[in-house]
Amino acid sequence: MRAIFRFFASYPHWVLALAVIAAGAAYWFGYAHDRYVSRATIVLESPQVSAPEVNISSILGGSSGSKDLLLLREYLLSVDMLKRALADLDFREHYSSNGDAIARLGNPQGPIEDLHDYYRQRVHVEMDEHAGVLNIEVEAFEPAFAQRFTELLLEAGEEHMNGMGQRLAEEQLTFLEDQVEQQRDRLDQAREALLQYQNEHGLVAPTKTVESLNQVVGTLEGELARLKAKRRALSSYQSAQSSEMVRVRNEIQALEEQIAKERNRLAQAKGSALNEVAAGYESLQLQVDFAKQTYSEALSNLEQTRMQAARKLKQVSVLQSPVLPEYPTRPRASYNTSVLAIITLFVAFILNMVILIIRDHRD
Repeated sequence: MRAIFRFFASYPHWVLALAVIAAGAAYWFGYAHDRYVSRATIVLESPQVSAPEVNISSILGGSSGSKDLLLLREYLLSVDMLKRALADLDFREHYSSNGDAIARLGNPQGPIEDLHDYYRQRVHVEMDEHAGVLNIEVEAFEPAFAQRFTELLLEAGEEHMNGMGQRLAEEQLTFLEDQVEQQRDRLDQAREALLQYQNEHGLVAPTKTVESLNQVVGTLEGELARLKAKRRALSSYQSAQSSEMVRVRNEIQALEEQIAKERNRLAQAKGSALNEVAAGYESLQLQVDFAKQTYSEALSNLEQTRMQAARKLKQVSVLQSPVLPEYPTRPRASYNTSVLAIITLFVAFILNMVILIIRDHRD
């Protein structure tokens, strides 16, 4: 016994180490109050119709589901979730009136930062990247409270994710509806300008007027060529004063006059006035066609966005519903005592080596 006392007198750090281990064991085995843990496992799902695309960016950057799970995890551990718990549960009352002096909430009316630090000690949310799920654990001093707390986390998480998706969808729909309205007004203005232009010039399609004149002149020239051939044929066996030759000459003269008149009209149609009319008409027609195409694309985008809006809603699928714990699993007295003993003995051993080295140098 004396040797032991002399050893501890020479190396008091070992006494301190044993005292720390004994105090920790006494707290965890004798003084610490039991805490019940309610667990739940969830996954986020959305009604996607098409198969997910697999590419390099998705492999390197992670899938959309993983990002959504990370967003959900951050929300469940946020101050906003704490405020929801303060509003819907007796958070302050439960954690301040139960438990031992170390584990309970010391100042229930303290600042939100302190409450959030305590909240993070009692709520644990971990993501399993391999399985793509969230594991939720809530510690409480009563089994029923732990279960209610976990159920609140699931409910609030789903509301938050759906709210985010709905806000994004509403913003997109509002923007696209404004674009559709603008494109509709633009199309109406272009059509009105084209109709007014046609009414001013009395032409439905100026370019078609020129084409029609060309067609008339071509037809008349064909008929003229036929009559001239007929006249040459008649001149071989009839006199120039015969009734048939006179009739053919008169028809040829009439056709030449008509062709000349139509060519004059065509020359006027091809002049600067009708060219300007045709150019203005084509410009307005292009504006109408472009406005029509743009309006059609805007309508198509709007319908597609409406169809995809429902797919942005996230459903929290519960793989493991919140468990009503039947026995306490916290604190883990044996595990905590073992870890404390290992760390304390390791520190004491290092300190002992330092003391021995210092004594050797003194000698």
